Amino acid sequence: MSETTPVPTDATPKPAPPAQGDEGEQTPPVEIDWKTKAREWERRAKDNKTAADELATIKESQKTEAEKATERLASAERKVAEAEARVLRRDVAIEYKLTKGDAAIMDTLTGEDDAMRALAVRLGGQAADEKKHGNHVPREGATSTTVEGEAVETVRELFAG
Repeated sequence: MSETTPVPTDATPKPAPPAQGDEGEQTPPVEIDWKTKAREWERRAKDNKTAADELATIKESQKTEAEKATERLASAERKVAEAEARVLRRDVAIEYKLTKGDAAIMDTLTGEDDAMRALAVRLGGQAADEKKHGNHVPREGATSTTVEGEAVETVRELFAG
């Protein structure tokens, strides 16, 4: 009779021990070709983009007319609200006689009427102060020169006549 050795049911392959040659010799690490990997991921991204576009087209075709009309209405309402806010900012800028640059600053505000008016008052006040005071020369007309010596005598001789 022959005896057989039982094979375990959870036989997992065990890693082979590293080949031993000289002790100082090691296997070089495997270099990865990054350019090839990048091209592979780029190809996958393009495939996914194509699939996403197809899915969006299918979903768009399955929408009912009511859903499409609702989306168009929401888009139109959003555009109207943006236009009204833009007109309000321009009206406030004109009311406070703001410069074009100051009016552009107000375009960064969104929807807060009180904050917009407070900024307009501040900017309008600065512009009025600048116009009121104008350029200032502290010692204008108060200059005096005193020249002595031979130069003064020479000038007097020239103009005395």
